[in-house]
Amino acid sequence: LNNKVLNLKDKISGNEVDLSLCNLTEVPVRELALFPKATVVDLSCNNITSLPPEFCNLTHLVKVDLSKNQLTCLPDDLGNLANLQHLDLYNNKLTVLPVSFSQLRSLKWLDLKDNPLEPVLAKAAGDCLDEKQCKQCASKVTEKYRVINQPLERKKEAKQREREAREKEARKREKAEEKEKRRKEYNAQKAAIAAQEQQKKKSEEKKKKNGQAAAGKKVVVESAPKPRRSLIGLLFKLLLLLLLGLAGVVTACRLTDLQKEDVCVPINVAVDDSLFWAREQEGVVRQLVQNLSSAAKEFLESTQTSKN
Repeated sequence: LNNKVLNLKDKISGNEVDLSLCNLTEVPVRELALFPKATVVDLSCNNITSLPPEFCNLTHLVKVDLSKNQLTCLPDDLGNLANLQHLDLYNNKLTVLPVSFSQLRSLKWLDLKDNPLEPVLAKAAGDCLDEKQCKQCASKVTEKYRVINQPLERKKEAKQREREAREKEARKREKAEEKEKRRKEYNAQKAAIAAQEQQKKKSEEKKKKNGQAAAGKKVVVESAPKPRRSLIGLLFKLLLLLLLGLAGVVTACRLTDLQKEDVCVPINVAVDDSLFWAREQEGVVRQLVQNLSSAAKEFLESTQTSKN
């Protein structure tokens, strides 16, 4: 860019920036963006061949004069200049305008004279020889591009709706899959808990049965001998009492004056017979022991002789 233009403060007057006749080949977009209050820009009579895409970000512009330049095309997003009301493109090299031109809803004045426009566009633009014709040019050209843009807009809207429908279906499917996943996890958790409870119940029932069986066996083992022990004890007690009774009777009949009584006579006789039998048995036992001793001695002697 021309260094003289870099400092726009010298070119600003109120809300207007005069950059005409500056021999510019490019539009100083970055510098113009620093002055949003400068809504009117005069870029006429320069050597500008194209506008950069960033030019469409200067949405504060209301009036732009690009007449007598070398423009061959305009940026595709020119329709972003929503506040643009006045556009002078006189004496350039334009043949067509961008489709987004239909979005310039605020455009009220347009001059396209002395441009090699396509016949259909040239017819819509008209002569633009006065204020009225330039206003009609703005109206007819924007309307023409709205008509041209309608199928594109419908197609764009259809694609947008289709994309939204796909995204909605994808979200719905993801949501259903997530719900199904949570349901399966819940059922699995519930089944695991039920299995644990069933296992616990079986274990408790098994323990209970084992406990009952052990208790039954214990009862049988412990309680069965009790009548037997009780009976033996009872018999032992009866026998002891009987022996004590007999001993008492024998003692009474042997040691007291009752021994002369008729009742004690047979008892004393029986006692005497028993004592006699015991003495006889004592002799027999002594003889038996002597015989066993002799036999053992002979056996030992014969064993000793056989070894020698």
